[in-house]
Amino acid sequence: MDGTLLNDQLQVSNKNIEAIQKAQTHGIEFITATGRGVSHAIISLDRANIHVPMILLNGAQVVNAKRETIFTIPIGKERTRAVLDALDRADLYYEVFTADHVYSENQPERIDFISGHLLKKVPGLSKKMAIAVSSEHLALTPLTYVDNIRQVLQETDEEVLKIIAFDKHGPETLKAATLELEKIGNLAIAASELTNIEINHEDAQKGIALKQFAEQRGFSADQVMAVGDNFNDVTMLRYAGESFAMGNAVDEIKQVAKHVTDTNEENGVATAIERVLSEEL
Repeated sequence: MDGTLLNDQLQVSNKNIEAIQKAQTHGIEFITATGRGVSHAIISLDRANIHVPMILLNGAQVVNAKRETIFTIPIGKERTRAVLDALDRADLYYEVFTADHVYSENQPERIDFISGHLLKKVPGLSKKMAIAVSSEHLALTPLTYVDNIRQVLQETDEEVLKIIAFDKHGPETLKAATLELEKIGNLAIAASELTNIEINHEDAQKGIALKQFAEQRGFSADQVMAVGDNFNDVTMLRYAGESFAMGNAVDEIKQVAKHVTDTNEENGVATAIERVLSEEL
């Protein structure tokens, strides 16, 4: 969704909506695949009146069009504790996703991170305005702020499906933490931005979930198209018979995908759909 289906204002453009509807009238099934949880994903999708199955949390949860859970792949309690310990040692801000909640221990740090991200995305935006927009965005985003995430998880017995950690300085700062996390084992560590790492069970990946979703409906890989822009899309792009990297995708993703479409600000998803419907490929 982010950087692909959504533009920089976190909206689905009219052209993308029209292209999705056109594909559906041709009998093509459309499914979103995102690192977001369901409560975050539906904010933009509901505004666009898009009600489709969703691969969520990088493949840790899949829901049908009625938003009923088909399956989940949790990280596991002991492994979750080890991940949180590693992130604490690295002094990284993180959020913990379950099927029903997104937990955070630090609201000011979350606002600071989002506002910094906006300042890079929107030239000319003042720091004060960025903070105001970030606060407004978070007010619409269902985050649950708690004093102690570990304690809440123990009391509620919720299964952790994804953990995301942020650092505004980017990949070099996150590299050391990633190396520590890799020692834990049985984890999939990817990124949806250069300033984060996303941690799932090794079997919770977009490509694995997309393959299972397709096969349940009798489709083979050569009947599937995928569009993405960042590292958590790699397995999905490699699986699909036709794959598109967004024009705004990182260079490594453009090398993985078979084709490159327009940017998320230029309705790249619509362009990719139109290329397939016109039998250009």
